[in-house]
Amino acid sequence: MTNASPRLVLGTRGSPLALAQANEVSRLLRAALALSEDGVVIQTIKTSGDTIVDRALAEAGGKGLFTKELDTALLAGGIDLAVHSAKDMPTVLPHEIVIAGYLEREDVRDVFVSACAQSIAALPAGASIGSASLRRQAQVRRLRPDLSVALLRGNVGTRLDKVMRGEVDATLLALAGLKRLGMAERATAILDTDVILPAVGQGAIAIVACADDTATRDALLKVTHPETGVAVTAERAFLAVLDGSCRTPIAGLATVDGGTLSFRGLVLAPDGSDAVEVKRQGPLGDAAAIGADAAREIVARARPSLFGH
Repeated sequence: MTNASPRLVLGTRGSPLALAQANEVSRLLRAALALSEDGVVIQTIKTSGDTIVDRALAEAGGKGLFTKELDTALLAGGIDLAVHSAKDMPTVLPHEIVIAGYLEREDVRDVFVSACAQSIAALPAGASIGSASLRRQAQVRRLRPDLSVALLRGNVGTRLDKVMRGEVDATLLALAGLKRLGMAERATAILDTDVILPAVGQGAIAIVACADDTATRDALLKVTHPETGVAVTAERAFLAVLDGSCRTPIAGLATVDGGTLSFRGLVLAPDGSDAVEVKRQGPLGDAAAIGADAAREIVARARPSLFGH
């Protein structure tokens, strides 16, 4: 973006949820900057993560699969900014790219979706629960080791359809995604964070830009939400110390109340048989240190087998 040309090109994945998030960023930017309808142009880019639907992402390379092609377009000048689900962001970005901020966070909770039971507890022994998330799989196994956990990939609509067709008995999804798609009524039950702890960054929309593009970064300050940024900073610092990828079941949630940040983190064995949980509190300015310190405590307390050593 240049001062002479306020037209912004926004890059996004092409899934319905990614487009809903991109349209929300576009709407807010056009309002904040008084841009015309074509003042923000949305450009869809297919990522490696979108083309792999037959196996878990952990087996294919992890979180960067949803961001790499968008990073390339950003660095080549093809787009001015890119919009991501914060929970899909790798902990290390190319040094020329920065997270310019986050929209105000949506509900962080997961939901239970089933055509045959009203809750995880109500599923019959041996019932199948589908998910591509190791975090969700491990927490379900911790709660109900008698259930059969199956891989379930695809966008939100695809996963909902598979549950309704009976390919699996249930699944877990992010409430934020359902809300953004106008599908919140499809949730059978909303799961408290004490039951299923969310993914790092869940419910937050991250916006990235080139580090040296001050015009775009300044524009984004008008739509981003500082408190969400503080919370996700703590969560991502936690993940970074743990070398968090798609291969280790890790959950983390930070909340802001006035000048205090509260953090809860959890690392689990994939089969749910072992887990270490940590809680921290502190001032907002220490967000990154709080997350990193919580992770170091988990490393100190965990059995080596928890990290596959």
